[in-house]
Amino acid sequence: MLKQLNKLTGWASSRKGSKIVLIVWLAAIVIVSGIAPTAKNYSISAGEGSIHENTPSAIAKQIMDKHYPTDDGLPALVVFYKPDGINEEGRKEIVAFSEWISSSEKPENIGGTLPFHFLPENVQDQMFSENNTTFLYHFSMKKDLNTDEVHDSLEEIKQWISKNSTVGMQVEITGPAGIASDTLSLFRNADFVLLFATVGLILVLLLAIYRSPLLALIPLVVAALVYQMVDRVIGFAGQQGWFVIDSQALSIMMILLFAVLTDYCLFVFSRYREELKRVGDKFDAMKLAMSKVGEPILFSGGTILGSMLILFAAIFKPYHNFAPVFSIAVIFILLGGLTLIPAIFSLLGRKSFWPFVPKLETEEKVNKQGIWGKVASAVVKRPAIFASILLLIMLAASINATNMKYSFNLMKSFPDDLSSRIGFELLEENFPKGKLAPVHIVLTSEKEIIIDEPFLQNVTKLLEDINGVGGIDSISPQVTPEMAQADATLPRNFLSGDKHAIKFEVTLSDNPYDKEALQVVEALQKNKDQMLQDSGLGGGYFDYYVAGQTAEQLDVSNMNTRDMILIFSLIAGAIVIMLAFQTRSIWLSVLMTSTILLSYVATLGLGWLVFENILGYDAISYRIPVYTFIFLVTLGVDYNIMLVSRIREEAAKHEWKHAIQIALEKTGGVISSAGLILAATFAVLITQPMQELFLFGIIMAIGIIIDTFLVRGILLPSILAMKRKSSEN
Repeated sequence: MLKQLNKLTGWASSRKGSKIVLIVWLAAIVIVSGIAPTAKNYSISAGEGSIHENTPSAIAKQIMDKHYPTDDGLPALVVFYKPDGINEEGRKEIVAFSEWISSSEKPENIGGTLPFHFLPENVQDQMFSENNTTFLYHFSMKKDLNTDEVHDSLEEIKQWISKNSTVGMQVEITGPAGIASDTLSLFRNADFVLLFATVGLILVLLLAIYRSPLLALIPLVVAALVYQMVDRVIGFAGQQGWFVIDSQALSIMMILLFAVLTDYCLFVFSRYREELKRVGDKFDAMKLAMSKVGEPILFSGGTILGSMLILFAAIFKPYHNFAPVFSIAVIFILLGGLTLIPAIFSLLGRKSFWPFVPKLETEEKVNKQGIWGKVASAVVKRPAIFASILLLIMLAASINATNMKYSFNLMKSFPDDLSSRIGFELLEENFPKGKLAPVHIVLTSEKEIIIDEPFLQNVTKLLEDINGVGGIDSISPQVTPEMAQADATLPRNFLSGDKHAIKFEVTLSDNPYDKEALQVVEALQKNKDQMLQDSGLGGGYFDYYVAGQTAEQLDVSNMNTRDMILIFSLIAGAIVIMLAFQTRSIWLSVLMTSTILLSYVATLGLGWLVFENILGYDAISYRIPVYTFIFLVTLGVDYNIMLVSRIREEAAKHEWKHAIQIALEKTGGVISSAGLILAATFAVLITQPMQELFLFGIIMAIGIIIDTFLVRGILLPSILAMKRKSSEN
């Protein structure tokens, strides 16, 4: 395989091959740009469900849809708020809004609405908060609308409210429809900011580090060409409906692509500069350079690709939907690293390094020892001291990772001034917490339900047992045996149209997204069979299902735990296997993987220290540890491979510890430069409006700095020096 790799990189570095490679890349980009759309046109926020739609909450929703069919789609909540109380003039505005949104003049994509203006005044009064500062109006969008249609309709509503409001009420739109609309607004321009910030930062850093215009521009040109190819290929796949394109995945993918290709450019030109001092012909020098760095690039890209393919095993949509986007990106990143980068550098030759052009040297000069030469010398002289100190520091940081707290409330990731978040928090402040997202319990029967006194007595006992679980504020409607009388009126939507289900609304005592609320739903699901049996509804005819956002968040928590265990195990195993092939050593592979994992856990601990004590967060998104693992661990392999490859190369000519010293001195500069740029590139995510991406950018920057300077620069070389010394003794 490596022989074939050298043939490929050698051909891409040749006088003829480099030109063909560049022409083929440019022609392919022109073709795909002409026939395929940009991926952004088909990106969506994919939600938090299972790819199989078989979780308990998904099944409960299907049961709800079956027995209580509706033409309504996403619900929207309009929150009217006046801190000194909503007076009669405010009520008239709400009535006017209700009349308008229930009329034929409303936006065409609005579905079912609340006829507030038809309700008796005493019923209307019950819909205001107890302090009379807040009123909640709900309506639904039509089914099967795309996010743009939802957004446009809500914008029409906001314009109407703004035009017709005279009493100074604050009006916010929240709920699933409001969240979808605001998410679209957030990411509509965010990617442009992210792209320009990424390009600008990389350019400035490369100019500052290498002080060469072309060396600063070449990585950006390579990344731009590869990105154009990746973007259109993903866009074409989205157009054909082959997979879901997650908008958040696209944002992180762009960062990954620019960062990794910049790393590969640094690896290639660093070695190219060495070879140009020994070889006169620029094409021959590149062939030699790629024969040394081609293998590390192949194994680096192969490890990242393998990790991304593993994400296909995830059942949670946010993780699973990363797999196709990132797999396609990494394939083209790898192709770019092995063909496009050497081709462009070969064609430019020594001009790439202007004004510091490397000259051919007839004799090898002894360069003045730089900072990494001094670090390398110190590390190999006292490896035990350096290793012990760093291990203690990183273990201490790792312990703090056990204190991390996670939030399953998506709204907490939104900016403070976003309408959907403001509306949600107004409801949280002025209504019982459980009313933010009630739980629905649907009792179903294989036989047609007959509302008689024995049945209602059984249902009453079931509701008493459900209430006995704890954490429940109220259950409606109230069931009494009198409901079985011939002239009794059943509550609206209590008995389904097919008479095979009855539905209850459960208001929880706690916030529907808090851990305590999730535990209540978990208890309702876990004790279902026993409660049905105790109530007299056992025997196989009856069953009940728990639906609603709290049930969905419980499933999210369970899926996240399942996928974390699976993804972490498979990726760690894949890295061990890949590194074993690359190093031809099991113990070296295990050692390298162990340092990467230690770096990851220490990063979580240090990150939480920053988030909690400096930034003031009491919890972070549950997805951040998974995202950090996927990218920090897989990208950390790059620097491992570059360092150990150089150590093995030098060990063929020098004593082991001296080989470590030479390798660290030779690669320290390029790895630290690459690490700084990689950390800064991920830090660009702090420009993103979502708290989740903001914190992910910070923790990735912290992790990459730790990995680059402490783990790869000191810890791993120290352990390697100790290992060989002990084996020699």
